[in-house]
Amino acid sequence: MEWVERLNQSMHYIEEHLTGEIDYERLARIACCSAYHYQRMFAYMAGVTLAEYIRRRKMSLAAVDLRDGKERVIDLAQKYGYRSPTAFNRAFQSFHGVAPSSVKDEGVSVKSFSPIVFRIAVKGATEMNYRIETKEAFRVVGVSAPLDREIENNFMVVPKMWQEAAADGTIQKLAERMDAPPMGLLGVSACHDEGQWKYFIAVSSTKESGGFEEYVVPASTWAIFSGTGTNQSVQELERRILSEWLPASGYEYANAPDLEVYLNPDPQNARYEVWIPVAKKKP
Repeated sequence: MEWVERLNQSMHYIEEHLTGEIDYERLARIACCSAYHYQRMFAYMAGVTLAEYIRRRKMSLAAVDLRDGKERVIDLAQKYGYRSPTAFNRAFQSFHGVAPSSVKDEGVSVKSFSPIVFRIAVKGATEMNYRIETKEAFRVVGVSAPLDREIENNFMVVPKMWQEAAADGTIQKLAERMDAPPMGLLGVSACHDEGQWKYFIAVSSTKESGGFEEYVVPASTWAIFSGTGTNQSVQELERRILSEWLPASGYEYANAPDLEVYLNPDPQNARYEVWIPVAKKKP
């Protein structure tokens, strides 16, 4: 329950800063996790990305301001952090379906998007098989791409990486260097609050890097979940882990990367594991 309370405290922070700067790192500190993990948890639990939620809340309040008639569009653009009235108009019309100038017209409808309140909900009793393992640090070699600190901007980055790695022979070359556990093709989200966020396609290896980039996955305790299926089934498993298992598990996110471990090469009928770095909640 403490974890859900911290998420709700972070919602209060957002409400208090909708007309100022919303610091993602500050939100993460309130929830006691990294900015990357916070955004992932938020998206899975709320069904909308953090950035989109903030946009919807701003546009909802802006409509109320326009109906009250006390502020001009140019003032509201500045109030809600838009660089120009044109950018504000575009965002407003995208959300409400009408221009800001028409809000006060008779019969014009606008949308209202209320603040989110998180609660633990008991759902269908679908089992989730997992194990807890503590691992020493291990070295991986592979290819990486930088990730944006607003995770919705990365939705096309990772799938494109996998497509290119399969097409240009990178995956086969990496498989030849795999010689240490975890034995599988790895997707590594190395997204610490300090430094550049990166996503790696890699393997665990003690061999020469062969021109590939090296990264050391830090020692951690992992909650490891197994699954089968396609990329969509991986995402569904991750959603269930973060929205169903983690809140009631007695664990919380630790400061280490998330891992996807693909145990066979067939993308349409994959066997995989999702590794979530965890630490016991403090009493």
